[in-house]
Amino acid sequence: MSHNQSAACCNTPVVISKGYKEMGKYATVDGLKTYITGPSSASHGILVIFDIFGFFPQTIQGADILAHSSEKHYQVFMPDWFDGNPADISWYPPDTEDKGRKLGAFFNTEAAPAKTVDRVMKVMNKLQSNYPNMKSWGVVGYCWGGKIVNLVSQQGTPFKAAASCHPAMVDPNDAPNVTIPILSIPSMDEDKSAMAQYEAALKVPNRTEWYDDQIHGFMAARSDLENKKVKAAYEKAYQTLLTWFSEHL
Repeated sequence: MSHNQSAACCNTPVVISKGYKEMGKYATVDGLKTYITGPSSASHGILVIFDIFGFFPQTIQGADILAHSSEKHYQVFMPDWFDGNPADISWYPPDTEDKGRKLGAFFNTEAAPAKTVDRVMKVMNKLQSNYPNMKSWGVVGYCWGGKIVNLVSQQGTPFKAAASCHPAMVDPNDAPNVTIPILSIPSMDEDKSAMAQYEAALKVPNRTEWYDDQIHGFMAARSDLENKKVKAAYEKAYQTLLTWFSEHL
């Protein structure tokens, strides 16, 4: 389902194609190096669950875009879920046996969903304690992070709204357990059948906006922002995120 962008949310910072300089800073949150961006006066927070490639300029720039929209400001937090040991981007796509083996091992250790869900909850306990004036929290995940978003948006979640960008491991069985509004932004590489079943099983306000001409990862580490078509899609997708959180946080 496509939708009109909210004019109030579309005045995003200019997207830099190459050599991006981050606007935020790094601090430690519950033992994890965390990128923090946005005004300290913000009354709404967003937690970012990046993809398996960790801190990439494209993902950091996305966090800055979310934090510095002109109409509604957020403070955005992006912890290093992998303790400085993300997957090597050269492993993707896993088109050789060696790449597949390395990715599989990573998903079974560093990126094990249960491990990350536990960490998300611990990080949020710390953030809620450290930022008691935040009125509400949102969560956005990319690729693998999209799977984690679904798992932390269930009963008892600390979040008020969620978004999943080019989500990996889409499982229709996750959908009935989601308890907060959720936005999905799938790419050309997502399974259309699985996404359709997932959408049908959701019981909460939801929206899906397809990017059929973009690869998995176009909003995060795999985004080639020097490509004008990719850059335009990246900008539009972030405007979609801003509109969603403006409506639901």
